[in-house]
Amino acid sequence: MTVQSTTLKGLDLLAEIDRLKRARNAVILAHYYQKPEIQDLADFVGDSLDLSRKAAETDAEVIAFCGVRFMAETAKILSPEKIVVLPDMDAGCSLEDSCPPDQFAAFRKAHPDHIALTYINCSAAVKALSDIIVTSSSAKVILDQIPTDQKIIFGPDRHLGGYLARKTGREMLLWPGICIVHQAFSETELLKLKAEHPDAPVAAHPECPPHIIDHADHVGSTRSILDFALMSPATTILVATEPHIIHQMEKAAPDRTFIGVPGGDGNCNCNMCPYMALNTLEKLYVALRDLEPRIELSTEVMARARVPLERMLEMAGRTVGQGDVGAPLLDHPEDIDPAISGD
Repeated sequence: MTVQSTTLKGLDLLAEIDRLKRARNAVILAHYYQKPEIQDLADFVGDSLDLSRKAAETDAEVIAFCGVRFMAETAKILSPEKIVVLPDMDAGCSLEDSCPPDQFAAFRKAHPDHIALTYINCSAAVKALSDIIVTSSSAKVILDQIPTDQKIIFGPDRHLGGYLARKTGREMLLWPGICIVHQAFSETELLKLKAEHPDAPVAAHPECPPHIIDHADHVGSTRSILDFALMSPATTILVATEPHIIHQMEKAAPDRTFIGVPGGDGNCNCNMCPYMALNTLEKLYVALRDLEPRIELSTEVMARARVPLERMLEMAGRTVGQGDVGAPLLDHPEDIDPAISGD
């Protein structure tokens, strides 16, 4: 979807977006990797699953998800009665693209003795083919509950799967997908930054390859990285994830310095997600005005995808002994531990 900004000449976009949000009874969600101007107008800013759960708790009739397609699909799965719009339907994800549903189905069929733990960064159709969905925060908690003799397929992120395998000692059959942003981080550039800032800790996302993870003082989801950055006593922190999260860090701790780890030779913009960048204020305005482009999923896919999502929440988001294990999960989001929300 392409919106020509010239057709919107003269509009006060912020005022019009606010007007349409009220008229549509909409909630605006923005992932940490969105541009600052989108983060600043959103009702909620956060990780993908956390955003979807927050939207489900509201009485909004429309969800405008400023993120990427798989995130908006998750919002639709958790709020099937709501209209979910994505400012640009071309806002995809390299991890989602790396794992077509037909190929994943064939892979599963070829390994019938394996269960599939699937990272939330995948399409609704792949979720529907999975046994348990995981986030980067919940994956280890869930792995620890699976018998050691149970064979596991982990996809679509081979770096997150490899990190978990090293951390837990579990052997897993890894789908060969990568995040093109986290893959692009340069060890050479990181080492230069560490030499310039020897006291600065490194916070990295587990989607990074091992040569970046090995230099990290903290490894975790986007939310976990944000929390680490704000709790650390360090005055300078090196951040190895998509750099738009630094906007939230600077707002919360303006007296500190946060430096994004470069990609490539340090002169490219390859540490920024090109898919996230497709969303703009103009496209958000049009999406709220026209209620398009809209996320449409079949009832069957939503029902099947909801099962492994609920399994994740049951395994990682409940306190055993409180009498609620086995109860319907998503009808009571206040009972779910927010620590599992990170993507």
